[in-house]
Order: sequence, then structure tokens, then C-alpha cells
Amino acid sequence: MASISPMYDDVFFMQAALKEAERAAEAGEVPVGAVVAADDKIIARAHNQVEQLKDPTAHAELLAITATAGYFNSKYLPNCTLYVTLEPCIMCSGALYWSQIKRLVFGASDPKRGYQALSCPILHPRTVVQPAILAKESNQLLICFFKKLRNTIL
Repeated sequence: MASISPMYDDVFFMQAALKEAERAAEAGEVPVGAVVAADDKIIARAHNQVEQLKDPTAHAELLAITATAGYFNSKYLPNCTLYVTLEPCIMCSGALYWSQIKRLVFGASDPKRGYQALSCPILHPRTVVQPAILAKESNQLLICFFKKLRNTIL
């Protein structure tokens, strides 16, 4: 497991990811936020920008991974942890595999579109997964967003 100081634990970094998810919701995006951390430091922050960029691949995880790869000038991120408010989809999980990310920490599960819906493993075998960190808060953001969206459409 990663050595995270008590001041900078999984909850601290997930709270930063939740702030990104709130930014996404304010922009009319599905509220998913991501933060990549290494050595008790936030390297990248991102939120969904699918609608804004008109790009179906502009998921928070991919944007954060891309920024982190640029920061380290490396396609491999073996000393990094990705914190994301929603379980990554299969596309994002494939990117996590190729980046060889050390840890994945996520909030809400996504039984319909999340990577865990697959029967075969998709993450890198050395990636450590910690689910359900601030899951209630992550779920609440999603519920409120889609409720508001439904009410707007009706």
C-alpha cells in the first residue's frame, strides 16, 4: 500500500476529486472528478468535459492521466494514485492498465458501465484498488445531477 501521511490520506485526495466533480456539474457535465497524486502531492486535477469538448473520450480519468503523463514526461505512472469519484468505465480502465498506475481509489460504483462489470480483469495486475471512499458523497452528486436533468427535460 502507498505510504500516505495522515495529513494527506485517501479522504483528503478524494475530497479534491469531489470538488472537480462539482465543477463538472456546474458546467452541465456528468459530475465525475479525478485527481492524480504522487508523494503526497496533487499532480493533476480534471473533471468530465465530454459536452464542452464534444469528445466522448474526455472523461475525468483520461484528462488527469494525460496531464500526469505530461508532468512526468512518461507514459508509465507506477508511483501515482488516481482518485476518481465514479468507478472507471472500460475505456478509462484500459488507459489505467497501459499507464501502469499504482493505485486506483474510487467513490461510487457503476454496476452498469464500470470496469467491474467485466468478468475478466482489465486493470494492470499490480494496480491496487480501494473502492467506496466517500461513496455516499459521490453518489449524491450523481443523483442530484440526473434528477435536475430529468426535471429540466420534462
